[in-house]
Amino acid sequence: MVTWNNLLKILFCPFKVSVLNDVGDFKKNQIVWVDEVKVTSELKTVYIIKNRAYYYHHFDIIIE
Repeated sequence: MVTWNNLLKILFCPFKVSVLNDVGDFKKNQIVWVDEVKVTSELKTVYIIKNRAYYYHHFDIIIE
């Protein structure tokens, strides 16, 4: 991951994210755990959460 100030951060799964807008069974501002990160054949990043794939842009990574 690259931060807003261009620092590279390494993330290890699982990691926490905040839901930015309602998607699937998740509601805005809910905190969920990403189990895996994958890339589609169209080169779009998806997060695997509870065995389902969601596009990364629905979430904000929580750095503690």
